[in-house]
Amino acid sequence: MDMLGGLTPSEFLRDYWQKKPLVIRQAFPGFKCPVSADELAGLACEEGVESRIVIENDNGKPWQLHNGPFTADRFEALPEQDWTLLIQGLDHWVPEIADLLEHFRFIPNWRLDDIMASYAPRGGSVGPHYDQYDVFLLQAEGHREWTFGGHCDHTSARIEGTPLRILSGWDGEETVTLAPGDMLYLPPGIGHHGIAQDDCITLSVGFRAPTVDDLLTGFTDFLCSKSDADDHLNDPDLQVQANPGTIAPDVIDRLDRVLRAKLEDRRQLALWFGQYATAPKSLDIVVSAEEPAAEEDLAEAIRAGESLRWNEGSRFAYHELGEETALFVDGEQYLLRGDARPIAPLLCAGARIDMGALRPLTEDPALLGLLTRLYNQGSVYFE
Repeated sequence: MDMLGGLTPSEFLRDYWQKKPLVIRQAFPGFKCPVSADELAGLACEEGVESRIVIENDNGKPWQLHNGPFTADRFEALPEQDWTLLIQGLDHWVPEIADLLEHFRFIPNWRLDDIMASYAPRGGSVGPHYDQYDVFLLQAEGHREWTFGGHCDHTSARIEGTPLRILSGWDGEETVTLAPGDMLYLPPGIGHHGIAQDDCITLSVGFRAPTVDDLLTGFTDFLCSKSDADDHLNDPDLQVQANPGTIAPDVIDRLDRVLRAKLEDRRQLALWFGQYATAPKSLDIVVSAEEPAAEEDLAEAIRAGESLRWNEGSRFAYHELGEETALFVDGEQYLLRGDARPIAPLLCAGARIDMGALRPLTEDPALLGLLTRLYNQGSVYFE
């Protein structure tokens, strides 16, 4: 399947990723949406599913936001048009939606956020806005007109009286209508506005990146949890100062050395980031197995030819650390050495694990124990 409209993944990353929009006609030819509008509405009524309704004109107020879960009566009370239902993390609940992510593995696992579904009757939209992340907008059902273009940021004018960041006085540069199977890629900061032309479902495949604030606070909090973080600074070479109020340059030099020594520890940075980047977005879906399996149960199922796949809400990544490989699954780290190391890239390559390559590795009791732990914590399951 030619998902990138004739471009190789390398060409796409070089010429478009985080640079400029791309319209791809029939990225997914003959695409049939795995979920219906009624099923999306049903999900929006469930606890644990993040859902929202946006109404363009709600009793005279512009672009009003309502958070789920909703009741069936709420949908019956909605106007005929000009509203949108959003279901966040649809891939966590629908395996067929999660399978779409396998087409995007040319982007690292840690960059993936989730797939959001947007259902709207005619005229429905969430207003002109921009996002802080990369997104592929796949038209799954019906038709949506997209106007996009022009860089926006926190200084861009916004409409008053709405909790949403709706751009005011924004025109865009290009307008296209997407049919099922068509896809639009947008880098961060590009203004866009999608309006349903009929009953339509759009799937937004979103990619995240941490803010500098996330990195600073997350890594320093991690360092503070280490055993030596509460050691006090010392100054056995203290000298008498002309003025006791002076903070001497050598004090700042000492602080600088202490902090740099901590912040420049690449091993700790890698271990923290792997855990941070794989922490599950939803704690409601990565849940422990109802009946914990013993290692021999897992070995028997693998010998019998059963196939393992990731939990739809799980995140997998790994990092090579000299003599070790660090495997990260759902915010936990596992340090692998020697013959155990190859299991990390194997588990992280895609949601459906290559059982032919995995089977001989499970003859190692330690690796069978690791797999059993991942199964019992809900990170993998047998299809």
